[in-house]
Amino acid sequence: MTGMDQFGLPVGAVTAASVAHFDLALHDALVFQGDPLAELDRALVADPGLGMAYVLKALIAALSTERSQVAAALETLAAARRLGTDTSARVAGHLAAADGWLRGDFTAACRLWEQLLLAHPNDAVAMYGAHQADFLLGQTSELRDRVARRLPSIPRGSRLESHYLGMHAFGLEETGAYAQALAAGERALEVENTDAWAIHAVAHVHEMTNEIDAGERWLDTWATAWTGSNLAVHLWWHRALYLCARQRWDRALEIYDAGIRRPASTVVMELLDASALLWRLELYGVDVGARWRSLADAWEPRIDDAWYAFNDFHAMMAFVGARRFDAAERLLATLRATAAHATDNGAVTRTVGLPVAQALLAFGQSRYEDVVALLEPVRPHLVRAGGSHAQRDAVAQTLLAAACEGGDLPRARALLEERLALRPASVLNQHWLQRVAAQ
Repeated sequence: MTGMDQFGLPVGAVTAASVAHFDLALHDALVFQGDPLAELDRALVADPGLGMAYVLKALIAALSTERSQVAAALETLAAARRLGTDTSARVAGHLAAADGWLRGDFTAACRLWEQLLLAHPNDAVAMYGAHQADFLLGQTSELRDRVARRLPSIPRGSRLESHYLGMHAFGLEETGAYAQALAAGERALEVENTDAWAIHAVAHVHEMTNEIDAGERWLDTWATAWTGSNLAVHLWWHRALYLCARQRWDRALEIYDAGIRRPASTVVMELLDASALLWRLELYGVDVGARWRSLADAWEPRIDDAWYAFNDFHAMMAFVGARRFDAAERLLATLRATAAHATDNGAVTRTVGLPVAQALLAFGQSRYEDVVALLEPVRPHLVRAGGSHAQRDAVAQTLLAAACEGGDLPRARALLEERLALRPASVLNQHWLQRVAAQ
């Protein structure tokens, strides 16, 4: 039989059971729930020739930014070709895009996903890949516009529209359209009330607009949907940021221990959130105790990854926090070698990743003038490292702290005025104001 996925695209000659498992896997991937990889394995048991199942399985691994998963994901794509799966242009395009990403050609992968979406605006797999890639590459306008180009073609009120609206909400937030982002996120959840990505997008809105009460209410309201999701750690991190905005350092550390730093976790996205929170707390003068030690242990096996610069400078935060300067120097050696590569990650490492990592080490060694010298030229290009405004703010606050601690008060005042212009009522900005005044 020729099956169609839930959004009306053909998936080849497959059994009904394989289509059902594939559809559930795609749904779970889009809303960050469940175990999509397990569902894809079930789909392939039902029909080993279901090409899109191999594609999505490889894509989930690729977008995790886990270097350790790259070889297995490439083998998944090779298996798809060996087993003679669907040879349609669509499947071939997806195989090429996933393969490009896994081989480090991130730009080519995005170009191929865009071509797929031009042909099939309802290709949720292509949109999932491209949207997550835009986030990882700091392509903020594409986070918004790649989805916007397709929304008019999607049936209003459909489940696919809700998925696209959740993505659009995040793109709108990252480009400063906060009211529109809030509306899009709320509309997405009217249809799909388990969409953790849409919940996450609105949490970002409240962070960026300094609406701390509203942000906490939002996360409380949707707690049933997100606390068991695959974004739970990241949304606990957002909850901790709200607490930092209130200078509730004790409660932020409680969330770190209970919700963010699961002791056995080595998932890189969870390690990122752990590093980002502890680093902020250190900047605020909070004693985080021995927490850096286990986090540095988790990051150390990744020193030689040379895969995604955003990960690398969060690893540096942990090494500096744990005072493991030997590990920090080993990481810098890896970054210097990576910066010489003619790859997308090589270019980002050269222009952003390496100088940020060097600045973080300099900060840990109280070389504040070096921190300023390294970070000032990077500021206009920091978005290239990927992540969100909220995530990259750790680097911005490091520059502010270095100017303050190094006695560069004109610079510290200028940086603070910049922050106050965006969030004049921020309690956290008042904290920085007091520190600058104390100098």
